[in-house]
Amino acid sequence: MEERYSLTDQIRRSSRSVAANLAEAYRKRRYPKAFVSKLSDAEGEAAETQVWLQFARSFGYLSQDEEQHLSSLYDQIIGKIVTMINAPEKWSL
Repeated sequence: MEERYSLTDQIRRSSRSVAANLAEAYRKRRYPKAFVSKLSDAEGEAAETQVWLQFARSFGYLSQDEEQHLSSLYDQIIGKIVTMINAPEKWSL
């Protein structure tokens, strides 16, 4: 039970960190390097969330379909973040 709580906590923290880093990036969009840095942090947290979801599936806490669905959503999020990283001038002030 402790392992399940710990895994849930890790997923919760990394997924919230994606949103927090995106908010920070938005506020720093006047400074392209800081903007990209925060976007990179968000990308890393999204990838970390996918890893925790894989662990959750391997431990039987999520079905394969649930894990694939959630991971697919994170693939979309990561794709959008990478698009912003590759063209920060479109998003900067």
